[in-house]
Amino acid sequence: MKTLQDYLAKIPNEDHQARLKHVIDWVLENFPEVRLEIKWNQPMITHNGTFIISFSASSQHFSVAPERQVLDEFRDRLTEAGYSHSKALFRIQWTQDVDYALLEDIIERSVEFKKGSKTFWAK
Repeated sequence: MKTLQDYLAKIPNEDHQARLKHVIDWVLENFPEVRLEIKWNQPMITHNGTFIISFSASSQHFSVAPERQVLDEFRDRLTEAGYSHSKALFRIQWTQDVDYALLEDIIERSVEFKKGSKTFWAK
């Protein structure tokens, strides 16, 4: 799997494909300094060679995974937005609205958190 289109083609529901593509396009439009890469068979957003956030799709939702330290900072807001979350990710049901203000804050914090990092993952 080398491109976003390759990844999206594996999602059986075309509406889900379009929705996830829209979210990723939104990220790229609003954060022109980041890059989209396909790593470990999923779309990842990187900045200066470091991991910022990744996305993955399932039948009922798509998952969003920032670094765990950043995720921990936003747990209360994720709960308020109605998103379930685990130690490493949060889930947006296909039927739920995307809270773009929250997503923007998470990505901004992720970029800030990784500023000056020389490693892909946080240590």
